[in-house]
Amino acid sequence: MTKNIYTRTGDTGQTGLFGGGRVPKSDPRVDAYGEVDELNACMGWAATQVADETIRGRLVALQPDLLAIGAHLATSPDRAERVKLPPLPVDRATEMERWMDDAAAELPELRSFLLPGGSPGGAALHLARTVCRRAERAVVSLGADQAVPPEVLLYLNRLSDLLFMLARLENERAGRPEERWEPRAG
Repeated sequence: MTKNIYTRTGDTGQTGLFGGGRVPKSDPRVDAYGEVDELNACMGWAATQVADETIRGRLVALQPDLLAIGAHLATSPDRAERVKLPPLPVDRATEMERWMDDAAAELPELRSFLLPGGSPGGAALHLARTVCRRAERAVVSLGADQAVPPEVLLYLNRLSDLLFMLARLENERAGRPEERWEPRAG
């Protein structure tokens, strides 16, 4: 790491990839790992908003996974073998499924769409969920032209589902009823 945060190397709209190489900041690879970075920040903020310690602990446990995913996305596939990348969290999807099953056992059955909101923590988790879906779309877009590890898409898809369930659980445990969407006639 450098002593200064500024390098001036990006002043012309280019950025360096992990493992070398430079691309425009508008490159789909930069967009994908930037969305994952925003998701990580959103989850960090959500962790400060939730009241439930178990939910907070799960969010904090997932954040390093997103840094590992970001490192993989920030590395050009032709340079990946030359770089020591952190391992992808391949077993985390199964763990997230268990967490969702535990939450579902505690929650009322869902029979309609929900309006995002509720408690501050629930609202923050809903926001993180939407950022996660956007990150997933950016990674899908990148994958249309370049190699993307399949574990990344699996992880992001499962994470968005988990964030939805954690939002519901946070609201339930905070005693904040979920607002159901009531479509208006005509």
